[in-house]
Amino acid sequence: MKTVSDLQVKIFADGADKAGMLEMYKQPHIRGFTTNPTLMRKAGISDYEAFAREILEAIPDRPISLGVLADDSKEMARQARKIASWGDNVYVKIPVTNTKGASTAELVRRLSGENVKLNVTALLPLDQVCEISAALAGGPAAYVSIFAGRIADTGVDPVPHMSKALDILGNHRNVELIWASPRELLNIFQADAIGCHIITVTNDLLQKLLLIGKDLREYSLETVRMFHNDAVQSGFAL
Repeated sequence: MKTVSDLQVKIFADGADKAGMLEMYKQPHIRGFTTNPTLMRKAGISDYEAFAREILEAIPDRPISLGVLADDSKEMARQARKIASWGDNVYVKIPVTNTKGASTAELVRRLSGENVKLNVTALLPLDQVCEISAALAGGPAAYVSIFAGRIADTGVDPVPHMSKALDILGNHRNVELIWASPRELLNIFQADAIGCHIITVTNDLLQKLLLIGKDLREYSLETVRMFHNDAVQSGFAL
């Protein structure tokens, strides 16, 4: 079995807890960071810009994706330019559509033409990959984030889907594919096996990296002991 050091896929830590992000920054196998307003809200962040600038000051040398907050194209563009100005390692997250379902491809094309590094996010169907990759073609380094975990949530195997996305991106050397929203540690190895460039992983899943290669008989015994200890500590009786 591969170890973490054997993996070709780049692991990006996904979160908004400063302490957790800085802890992950100490790990050489964490190659970048992503966050989003949902994670920030859960972490209790109240000042978006202050938090972002604080993180960028602490982590100046690995890619960090920070998203726009607006829903209309003009305001998205203004916010994207502002966020991009915060650091050379910033990738601005633009949603693939607005909340009404209108494509942001033209905005993506315009910002990419202005040399703004983008992470176009929340993609699912392959036609979105075709449209967005074409909009990013020839521009600066960029990411396309497909929410593979959400594809799996619908009962569809994301592996063939992500493989097809890689084929689409094959003609665009400036664009890397992100396997977003993984549901289990196995997804890291699946992403690596198909040649996916990046996978974003939350801290709770990253903790499971310690389990890689663990002896299954030993793991079975630990599970039995856990059930028994919980039964004893609960005071259950029959």
